[in-house]
Amino acid sequence: MLTLHSTARYLIFFQYAGTKYSGVMRTPADQAGEGVENHLESAVRRLKPVNEVSVSISSRTDTGVHALCNSAHVDIQRRADKPPLPEQTLVEALNFHLKAEPIRITRAYRVHSDFHARYQAISRTYVYRFALGLRHHTEMPVTERDLCWALRDTRLDIDAMQEASALLIGTHDFSTFRALNSETPFKNPVKSLESARLEPGVSFSQRHFHRDIQFWELTFKSRSFLYRQVRRMTGALVAVGQGRLSVCQIQELLEARDSLAFPNNLTAPAHGLFLTSVQYRDTDLG
Repeated sequence: MLTLHSTARYLIFFQYAGTKYSGVMRTPADQAGEGVENHLESAVRRLKPVNEVSVSISSRTDTGVHALCNSAHVDIQRRADKPPLPEQTLVEALNFHLKAEPIRITRAYRVHSDFHARYQAISRTYVYRFALGLRHHTEMPVTERDLCWALRDTRLDIDAMQEASALLIGTHDFSTFRALNSETPFKNPVKSLESARLEPGVSFSQRHFHRDIQFWELTFKSRSFLYRQVRRMTGALVAVGQGRLSVCQIQELLEARDSLAFPNNLTAPAHGLFLTSVQYRDTDLG
């Protein structure tokens, strides 16, 4: 009788350009758009494990949202004559099978069999990129296409935006800043936002050609976020910079604790958003 090695669990970090995907999560076969998870699982299956393949994603992202660093755990069980894959070998093998897609594995760690990529993450960081001085989104440099929100404004009230962003830091009920979905009744709206920071952005195209375009970045860090929370916070802060909302109104929205109190058409578009970091304790990666 053929005996099997025990299953090896790996934590993988991966990045993707989200433009062509229906989000990071797996989609059923009868759905038109595919999720990043579909391609990750397909790549793992190409390694011919003997167990059924299931990738557990740590951080959900929507259609059009990108990631420089998302993470997931996956179990791989090989036949008895094959030892567990070394971490770097796994990275290289998965990237070989993903080469046709804008998805890349950056790191892999062998972790304990009870490790969970979602529940053991201690923080997540998102960066939202936007650019000023574009009369139309078609003026966005080709190197920034689908990677940045184009704004017609040539200037924003940066001081007011920074004052408003400071109101969001700390532990609050962020109900107003979440969109409703099927999971809303089961999610605690109280979150602790560690940072909300506005800084000038960096762009290759701006440095070498488009010197009249200003790039900015909003960075948010928390253990976890509500559905579309970052895009709603970004849209509200940009509205403050444009003079469409006051700093006091941000406080009022926070205190309303009602998703329906959020103004219509104020949510920032998906394509400017990047998940840039998912962090774990060093002891969990040992």
